[in-house]
Amino acid sequence: MKAFAALYRDLDETTKTSRKLACMREYFASAPAADAAWALYFLSGRKPKRLLLARDLQRWCAEEAALPDWLFDECHDAVGDLAETIALLLPEPERSSDAPLAEWVEVRLLALRDIPPAEQRVQLVAAWREMDRRQRLVWNKLLTGSFRIGVSQTLVVRALAEVSGLPAAVIAHRLMGVWESTPEFFQRLLTPQTDDADVSRPYPFCLAHPLVTDPKTLGDVSQWLVEWKWDGIRAQCVRRGRQMALWSRGEELVTERFPELHLTAEALPDGVVLDGEIVAWKDGAVMPYGVLQRRIGRKTVGKKLLQEAPVRLIAFDLLEFEGRDIRARPLIERRRLLEALLAAAASDAQIGLSPLEHGVTWDELATARQQSRQRNVEGLMLKRLDSPYGVGRITGQWWKWKIDPHTVDAVLIYAQRGHGRRASLYTDYTFGVWSGSELVPFAKAYSGLTDEEIHQVDRFVRQNTIDKMGPVRRVKPELVFELAFEDIQLSKRHRSGVAVRFPRMARWRTDKTPEQADTLDAIKALLRCQGE
Repeated sequence: MKAFAALYRDLDETTKTSRKLACMREYFASAPAADAAWALYFLSGRKPKRLLLARDLQRWCAEEAALPDWLFDECHDAVGDLAETIALLLPEPERSSDAPLAEWVEVRLLALRDIPPAEQRVQLVAAWREMDRRQRLVWNKLLTGSFRIGVSQTLVVRALAEVSGLPAAVIAHRLMGVWESTPEFFQRLLTPQTDDADVSRPYPFCLAHPLVTDPKTLGDVSQWLVEWKWDGIRAQCVRRGRQMALWSRGEELVTERFPELHLTAEALPDGVVLDGEIVAWKDGAVMPYGVLQRRIGRKTVGKKLLQEAPVRLIAFDLLEFEGRDIRARPLIERRRLLEALLAAAASDAQIGLSPLEHGVTWDELATARQQSRQRNVEGLMLKRLDSPYGVGRITGQWWKWKIDPHTVDAVLIYAQRGHGRRASLYTDYTFGVWSGSELVPFAKAYSGLTDEEIHQVDRFVRQNTIDKMGPVRRVKPELVFELAFEDIQLSKRHRSGVAVRFPRMARWRTDKTPEQADTLDAIKALLRCQGE
């Protein structure tokens, strides 16, 4: 645990990618396999299901520190992060534990889930007393599920690749799907040659960068494959060993959630992996994302919902063919194989080929792109014909040429502290728009401001709070921001009657007064423009 706590400190204290990489490389090269497996588990963003209630953690810490509840609440409000608050308030530790990370996780942490609260308290207080402050902080982060340290999975893969001497693409592939944090798994992960018994394992997804320049800078349009950017769930359909598995980009197995894809996928030959997008599809056309959203998160789907929100997998790439990994082949070759495969399969409307958009010039494609909202898509995808299927975002190969977002001017009305490095700042905002003479909550946004602007808004919130509701502060309605978002739909769950996707702050409108913010009627007019 000491080594892992030290790794957490080192990663937290630097913003340099090279330094983070060096810290992880050193840790993985020296840690026992059992500890390294759990470190990998947490660093890659995985976490166990909730072990304890937050209110119990707060109460037990207050009792151990002999603090009244109100004082604990004030400290939590000042610090912002529960795990850090507890680490700071507990009495001075009696000692520093030498027990390995694997023992702490497997024997102490996971065991908390299966015992009654009274016993949980005994075990937890005993653990706190055995750790120094640095270890307590990491322990509390693991307990609360708030372990975030600012390293991407790509960076973790790079560290493991350098330790093992294997290509990063091999490590990334082996980390896809479901795996257990065991020393055996970690050792196999770094072994040059290993048999993979998991026939359902997907490949790492190849991702596109947003196109922020004129597409004409990409050169001759004839060197690019152009297709629509579908608005759905990115997924891989794996057909191996006479089995079918459907994986989302978040490495979640979603096979059972889309039963209508089963029969079609089973008609595919063995040794095939398709990359595509699951969309809501009816009467030969894609439906709005809001229709598909009704099925997200449901493990079982009733007949009524199957009829109202049928889905289709729109395939746009072929990653494996006849049991061979073909990702290194040029896209134009993979596309031809995909076309022939789907044409030969006994396929129906549930799996289809992504159609290409043909244009002689970039201007013609720009005109076609303007139809995106009418087609319920997000824009165009531009892919070099000679591009391999890479791991992660590869610059210069794939671009997403999205349509411009919707924008509205809204007023800041509520604020809440952020998380992680922003736990002491008010960075999570709720914005309102006018409905008659009242500002109605319309959207929440957390990103888009510079660090300097965040500090300015934080000062405003502290100096202009007019009410407190737990961690939320209501502020004077004086600041106006331009919000950008991708989509809008009707919603019975929101007071405004509408919900937006991916809201963020485009800019701070210091040139506008609150009275000049947009109205709810004007925003609802966007629904009519989309044909809702």
